[in-house]
Amino acid sequence: MSSVPESKEELLTAIHSIYPKLMDDYRRVPASMARKCDIEGNIKGTHISVCDTVAYLIGWGKLVLKWHSLKSQGLPVDFPDTGYQWNQLGLLAVSFHDQYRDWQYEDLLTQLDSTVKDLILLVECLSNEELYEKTWYEKWTLGRMIQFNTSSPMKNMRTKVRRFNNSNGLR
Repeated sequence: MSSVPESKEELLTAIHSIYPKLMDDYRRVPASMARKCDIEGNIKGTHISVCDTVAYLIGWGKLVLKWHSLKSQGLPVDFPDTGYQWNQLGLLAVSFHDQYRDWQYEDLLTQLDSTVKDLILLVECLSNEELYEKTWYEKWTLGRMIQFNTSSPMKNMRTKVRRFNNSNGLR
């Protein structure tokens, strides 16, 4: 399998292979440390917490679900989201952090789990043709848009959380 999924089966495999590992890493972090801002943020020079990394993944996952829902109904979609341009993804990430700022760590993990299950269900309900054989947004297929916002950032966040766990002695 290439590092970039090119079929429905590869996309599901990518999500199923990274997500449980990521959750294991998250489960090593005690709630008492989950708001410690010790992780490099999405905007240069900023630091975020483990909770913020979860909020980021929830935010993007929910955006993908929203995009698909709107587009399926023939409604217009503001990509990446209303009020944001593609060159403002750092600000969009901060909006996700703010949206979930008051959530308990355990509730964030539950929400992430629910969001990922919804994304997997979406992929399972679509055909390979719908996911990878036609463009869905500009030059991108829906499968690629899902991968950009699931398995790819999960890998990125897993690296950051593992670094956090190692530097804080969380095995």
